[in-house]
Amino acid sequence: MLEGELVRLRAYRREDIDKVLRYINDPEVKKYLIPGIPFPLRKEDEEKWYQNLDAFSTKSYSFAIETLSDEEYIGGCGINNIDWKNSVAMVGIFLGRPYWNKGYGTDTMKVLVRFIFDEMNINKIKLGVYGFNKRAIRVYEKVGFKVEGVLREELYREGKYHDVYIMGLLRREWKI
Repeated sequence: MLEGELVRLRAYRREDIDKVLRYINDPEVKKYLIPGIPFPLRKEDEEKWYQNLDAFSTKSYSFAIETLSDEEYIGGCGINNIDWKNSVAMVGIFLGRPYWNKGYGTDTMKVLVRFIFDEMNINKIKLGVYGFNKRAIRVYEKVGFKVEGVLREELYREGKYHDVYIMGLLRREWKI
């Protein structure tokens, strides 16, 4: 298991599914995650996703996030689109709304970045974040990510077009 100061990253468990659905179907959470139509996920959708998790995959890894204090499931994070030849991976994270603004996101990103650089031997980590997600942008900057580009008016959400920021972190820039 991967531990930080506040969180542990672990494998998903079947008993996490109900909380995943509750958190990810919260409209305030979903608006920061899904670029398409923010349609609610069904339990069957989440069970199918869970069944397809593969601990031996070389393309992606998904982690459940739990608190160290009480081992409560609070969200998820993952490593996706791994390009082994060029040593680049993409990451993503979500937390249930009750766990926002408590340091869990920053701690999760620190643990995830450490794992990617130290255990996977990846050189660059990248992510996309919606321009209106100021809280997430602050978290990523605290960990060391820098804006590499802006996809102007790439996302239509709540009646307006928004920019999507592409952020990256190189191993040599990492200071954790």
